[in-house]
Amino acid sequence: MTRPEMLTSAFRKLSASLGQNPLRVQGPGGNTSIKDAEVMWIKASGTELADAERTSIFVAVDRAAAVAEAREEAGDGSCKSTILDPTLNLRPSIETTFHAALDWAVVVHTHSVATITHAISPEGRRIAKEKLQGLPVVMVPYAKPGLPLTREILARVQPDTQAVILQNHGLICCGDTVEQVQALIEDVESRLDLPANVSFSEKPNETAPEGFGWSEQGWLATNTRAAELALTGTYYPDHVVFLGPALPTEDNETSPAAVLRPGQGVLIRDGATSSQKAMLRCLKDVLARLPEDWTVDPIGAEAEAELLNWDAEKYRQALAARS
Repeated sequence: MTRPEMLTSAFRKLSASLGQNPLRVQGPGGNTSIKDAEVMWIKASGTELADAERTSIFVAVDRAAAVAEAREEAGDGSCKSTILDPTLNLRPSIETTFHAALDWAVVVHTHSVATITHAISPEGRRIAKEKLQGLPVVMVPYAKPGLPLTREILARVQPDTQAVILQNHGLICCGDTVEQVQALIEDVESRLDLPANVSFSEKPNETAPEGFGWSEQGWLATNTRAAELALTGTYYPDHVVFLGPALPTEDNETSPAAVLRPGQGVLIRDGATSSQKAMLRCLKDVLARLPEDWTVDPIGAEAEAELLNWDAEKYRQALAARS
């Protein structure tokens, strides 16, 4: 029994509102779940939370089986075998294991811009702890999404933990009800809010090279610090998955979706997906909020390679390419 009645209008509404807010979720990123002791509904891999009220983006899994995979007692961590309706042509989110193992009815994972901005910086992480003082929150070091991240989360959360800051990744909020989780998200977002220091950049007058147009995110190229950071590292998983490691300054054999011309503008490839455009905007939104005196920690070449060569992410890329 899949118990579709668990997918309440309030749960769908919260999921959709987060997915439609680029400061909370970008493209097919983020995931939400709702569960009881036996069944958990979770966003399917490659789908978008923005569609939660207008299409079927959730899949039901056997919660006990998913918890067994989270604890590495069974399965491979993908939770593909835990789906209760095998006729569905969908996979559960790559984050299913931590959703199942966290003992709260509602779990929401976002790629919150405010959270990411703090979480990519040593100074930001220290300040985030101060801002979130009094909340049941823990901070988790970066790990590859899926089982490696689940291990890090479960090693640190306590029974009363309801918020998790994921270094170089995002935010998890948990609670007994949709309303409780929504209130917690708003509290965390309010505490971590940072102003965006962006001056509008006109698109260059120069004609874009064949196969490209000028992106609206040109500030990334005209702001010296932002350009340096965008060209020298990647700071959270979905950037690597959808845009590749860092941004190049010229087109190359990898056919990058975006090319940054320092001091001039950012080129976006004709036919770039909505997910790629969303991630380019996310990079601008994060770097525009990064205080001048904060340093940053890229995820590094090894972590980038893990993401680029991962079947689960190739699957998500393939689904996103349809949009």
